[in-house]
Amino acid sequence: MIQSILFWIDSSKYFLLFWGAFLEGPVVMVGGGFLYRLSQLNFLPMYLCLVAGDFAADLVWYFVGYYGGRPLIVRYGKFFNITEEIIQKIEKRFRTYQTSILIVSKLTMGFGFSLATLITAGILKVSFRKYVAINLVGGFIWVGFLVLVGYLFGHVYLVIPDSIKVIFVLIGAIAVFFALRTINRYLVNTEI
Repeated sequence: MIQSILFWIDSSKYFLLFWGAFLEGPVVMVGGGFLYRLSQLNFLPMYLCLVAGDFAADLVWYFVGYYGGRPLIVRYGKFFNITEEIIQKIEKRFRTYQTSILIVSKLTMGFGFSLATLITAGILKVSFRKYVAINLVGGFIWVGFLVLVGYLFGHVYLVIPDSIKVIFVLIGAIAVFFALRTINRYLVNTEI
C-alpha cells in the first residue's frame, strides 16, 4: 500500500506541483526549489508547472472579479480577508496606477493585497491581454525567486549532519509557512 502511494506521488509529482502552486503558491514554490536541489525534480518541468499553477490561480481570481464583482466580495470576502473597504482603496489607486500596481503586486505577493488586487483587476475590467502579460512575466520572475530560495535551503540541507536533517526540514518548513502567513496578515491589516 505505501509503495503504491509513493509510486503514485513520484509519477504525479509535476501534476501535484501544478495544483500546489495553484492552491498555495509560495510555500510550494520554495519546496520545489528544495526538491530540485535534492535532485528529486527536473528544473524545466518543475518551473513550468509552478508558473502554470500560479498563473491559473491569477486567472481564476481575475474572473471572480470580472463576473462576480462586488456582490461576491461583500458576501464572501471575509473568508479571504478582503473587505469592501480594501477593494475601494485599491480601486481608487488602480484607476491611476493600473500597470504599476499589477507589476508590484505580482513581484511582492501584493504586499498582502495580492488577492484583492487580482479581483479588483477583474471588477474594473482591466484589459485581459494586459493582465495576462503582466501576470505571466511577473510569474516567471516571482516563481524563479522562490525556487532559488528553496534551492539555497536545499543546499544548506545537504551540508548539515544527517542526525539533524529531519529537524532542519521541519523547522524550515514551519518557519517559511509562518513567515509568509505573518507577513500577509500584517500587510492586510495595515493601511494601504
